[in-house]
Amino acid sequence: MTTAQMITADLVDLDLTAETKDAATRSLAERMTRLGRVTDLDGFLADVAAREAQMPTGLDGGIGIPHCRSTHVTEPTLAFGRAPRGIDFGAPDGPADLIFLIAAPAGADDAHLTILSALARQLMDEDFKTALRTATDARETAALIRGDTRPPQSDDADSIRDAENPRDADNPRDADTTPPGPDRPAPAHPGTFKIVAVTSCPTGIAHTYMAAESLENTARDTDGVDLVVETQGSAGFTRLDPAVIAAADGVIFAHDVPVREKERFAGKPTVDVGVKAGISRPADLITEVRDKAARGEVTGAGAGAGAGSGDGPDASSTAVDNSGEAGDGYGTKLRKWLMSGVSYMVPFVAAGGLLIALGFAIGGYEIADVKVETLLNGFDWTSSTSWAALLFYTGQAAFAFLVPVLAGYIAYGMADRPGLVPGFVGGSIALTVNAGFLGGLAAGLIAGGVVMAIQKVNIPAVLRGIMPVVVIPLLSSIVVGFLMFVVIGKPIASLQSGLTDWLNSLSGANALLLGGLLGLMMCFDLGGPLNKVAYAFAVGGLADPTDGSLKIMAAVMAAGMVPPLAMALATTVRGGLFTRAERENGKAAWVLGASFITEGAIPFAAADPLRVIPASMAGGAVTGALSMAFGCTLRAPHGGIFVVPLIGNPWLYLVAVAAGVCVATALVVVLKGMRRNAPKGAGTAATPTEPQVPAAA
Repeated sequence: MTTAQMITADLVDLDLTAETKDAATRSLAERMTRLGRVTDLDGFLADVAAREAQMPTGLDGGIGIPHCRSTHVTEPTLAFGRAPRGIDFGAPDGPADLIFLIAAPAGADDAHLTILSALARQLMDEDFKTALRTATDARETAALIRGDTRPPQSDDADSIRDAENPRDADNPRDADTTPPGPDRPAPAHPGTFKIVAVTSCPTGIAHTYMAAESLENTARDTDGVDLVVETQGSAGFTRLDPAVIAAADGVIFAHDVPVREKERFAGKPTVDVGVKAGISRPADLITEVRDKAARGEVTGAGAGAGAGSGDGPDASSTAVDNSGEAGDGYGTKLRKWLMSGVSYMVPFVAAGGLLIALGFAIGGYEIADVKVETLLNGFDWTSSTSWAALLFYTGQAAFAFLVPVLAGYIAYGMADRPGLVPGFVGGSIALTVNAGFLGGLAAGLIAGGVVMAIQKVNIPAVLRGIMPVVVIPLLSSIVVGFLMFVVIGKPIASLQSGLTDWLNSLSGANALLLGGLLGLMMCFDLGGPLNKVAYAFAVGGLADPTDGSLKIMAAVMAAGMVPPLAMALATTVRGGLFTRAERENGKAAWVLGASFITEGAIPFAAADPLRVIPASMAGGAVTGALSMAFGCTLRAPHGGIFVVPLIGNPWLYLVAVAAGVCVATALVVVLKGMRRNAPKGAGTAATPTEPQVPAAA
């Protein structure tokens, strides 16, 4: 496939009339679908929405770049829409009128991702944007975006053409405009301040390269500054020359995912911010890193930054995965550290829980009494017992990793890779002393804290090379081992035992109250922090499954399905109360809700939070309480209706979900019906007096 195939006139809309970002994205995605570039429209839009929930894709200057990698995309594709009235994509300076929908297959090859990144760089060119705003023909616009034509009065190199035909970049005409990079560092001059930068974003397609372009352009316009950027994008990354890093006077990290191999940059003044800061305020970042160098502030060995950890005083010395923006309090950081561990643990829970559930479904609960030696001494290919035992013991093997993975990646979220060894060791010790899930939490936090303390010690340069490989793992493991075995292991084990006994004893009113509370938490912020706390509590119980913890997991998943299903039902039975865009979103909400993707209700809550959120919470509380009352159990942490055959008391479970959906639907219909004026048009925004629901990651 060539560049010419990535965008054609059929993928250009010069009069995009959508009023919301969801409607705009759907309109452009429908063009991709008609050309066969997208196989499942709703599935693709769900992937775009998930990416959008991580971070708004609106940029200063009137640009919106919704984008994602998706299994529903057949080939890398661009679609462009020009919205004269502007559409809110979350940019600080207001609505966007230039909308680019970037779709990349889940396994896109490096060449096409490079072309997509070249487009992202072009969006930093004012001539390019002006030409798009004044274009009158879709065919000419597609040619401009492809790079077949140049914008008027543009001196920039043809980015997309150079990306696909590298030899063009060697043309003497373009030689002076080639941006610095890993293979072509900026020319150094005596007395210049040398900066190395790393940019990255969750998708690695757009923001990564736009931040790089913004930093490079600003550095070229700043006297006495040379800057080289390493872009860690979807196509991988080319490491900066170690000599370039060694000669650098300062480091800028503009990223929303962990910087890879960041220990290379240790020991230098460092500014650590989210990737959008690299796009919107590059001059401030350059000034800040120069100021830090003047004050002598440097990072410790092995320290660096986690994702988007802000640019406050401690940003350069704290490695926190997804640690948030500057000014985050300890409570916010603690939640993100814990979520780091839970997010890595969930796949083990899912695989292990489903395998064990399948083993029980095939062989019955007595399969747990079959000895593992039965498999070792001879597998009977025709025996359901052998297959059930295989699934059961494989699931148990996956479950054995839950607590070590939880602890290891909590420590990783705090201290990056040096935290992995003490974290995993502490998690394993937690299992040894029967401290379970709570022991894993404690071990991860202790391991991360110990490593962060060691990293703050000023180490001679000659020893820095062995610190992350030998010294830090050795010392931190000794400290964690001592604390877990000698000091806190036994008390935590007693606490874990008490919690397990309490969960198993829940019945009657206590079970109803707990189920209702978890339902309220799941539906309050629709994938936000409170939702994740409830989900983490349920998933943590699967690390040491008991009847009580399995009931909690069932209640949490059931409640989380209610908001999108209720909105879908409401748009079906009383469509006149919703905008056209909401009715379209309601169709996708059926699938999202059935799949236990609570975020499917976010578009409705964002437009009308004071009616949608209370109704959703009421429905979630009813479902959570009924699920507990019916004694429904669940070993899988995800799956929605697709794991119903593996649920204990499945029919009553569906009754609980249906009851909550009906309650939430009835409430939202009543509340919306009380408004004087029904919504008009496609996508009425929330009124200024109504608070917006925070987007859930």
